[in-house]
Amino acid sequence: MDSAQLRMFLPPRHRDAEIEMWSIEKVQRKEMHAEKIPSSASPRLGGDNGWLFSRNIDLSVFLGSAVVSLLLLAVGWRLGILNEESPDWTWITAVLLIDVAHVWSTSFRVYFDSDEFKRRFWLYLLVPICGYAVGVALYSEGELTFWRVVAIVAVFHFVRQQYGWVALYRRKLDEMASWSWWIDAVAIYLATVCPRACWVASLPRNFNWFVEDDFFNVPIVVESILFPFYVLALTAYFAKSLYLYFSNGFLNIGKDIVVATTAVCWYVGIVFLNSDYAFTVTNVIIHGVPYFALIYFYAKAKRETSGPIYRTMSQHWLIFLATLWALAYVEELFWNRGVWHEKEWIFGLSWDWTEWKVWLVPLLAVPQLTHYILDGFIWRRSGNENVARAV
Repeated sequence: MDSAQLRMFLPPRHRDAEIEMWSIEKVQRKEMHAEKIPSSASPRLGGDNGWLFSRNIDLSVFLGSAVVSLLLLAVGWRLGILNEESPDWTWITAVLLIDVAHVWSTSFRVYFDSDEFKRRFWLYLLVPICGYAVGVALYSEGELTFWRVVAIVAVFHFVRQQYGWVALYRRKLDEMASWSWWIDAVAIYLATVCPRACWVASLPRNFNWFVEDDFFNVPIVVESILFPFYVLALTAYFAKSLYLYFSNGFLNIGKDIVVATTAVCWYVGIVFLNSDYAFTVTNVIIHGVPYFALIYFYAKAKRETSGPIYRTMSQHWLIFLATLWALAYVEELFWNRGVWHEKEWIFGLSWDWTEWKVWLVPLLAVPQLTHYILDGFIWRRSGNENVARAV
């Protein structure tokens, strides 16, 4: 006779109490199990349930971009430019077609999307206006003051974007445990902050963010303090990933790729090597390429309810990229002819903006400042079904 049959002979009061206790125990077992293994189950490389976009897309834009970056270091070594300034072909492919273009891709998320622009009209209107006003005020205090503030905002954006990918992958697989969040967050933040600390603790370097001296020097002790925590945080992260895989079969391979490629590319490009070429190919490509994918898949999710111009510009990834490349070229034309006075072979003769720089330089910086600031608002899933559909 099994336990279910025995319960039939118990008095009703006792039987009800036992059933209640059994139900509580069952719920508790479910909760304990849910804390160990996310509800979406353990993803395998053969399926798409654990990826932001799809298995092939994620591997291409996250792992593939990092592999290309490292291969370009090998190419630079073979060509004898690994420790030199970036040649023109690197500037065009990495800076113009990726870095500057990905800034303009925010337009597909906000300004080309009339419904989204109306939804948070004042935010999207005031950010560029206030950015320009603050930029003029900073530039009037000195050109270097302006560039130092913009560089700080840019670094913050670069760091936060890598954390953003980790957060998206955690949400994708319903990783809710606070202890694992702390390990993930500390690992990705130190993977980005520690190389920057090494950079500013060893100034001058053979590369800059925007202009020479756009970072403040910090004592070398900052690097000495951070580095052991950097090693410990990354060790803890991958130990945690291995533990979850072998104990529960849980694997968030996309998140692991983001953390690993960030740690490798940022350390190699900023700390291990010391050249403009190495910094450009290792930082710009892994930053911009995944963002292209994010914006493009958002545009695909939005296309059905958008206007004809938006649908045309986002109907194919080549048209999408060509639109961004055209906008990037126009922006760089003004930068190079009016401010930097470089690359006349592609942009033409220089203009004399000496008396107007205080007004025009902050104006040219508005797209990137807008991108840096709005990126902290526009990818929150709550209240935005298009973001949820895109990733």
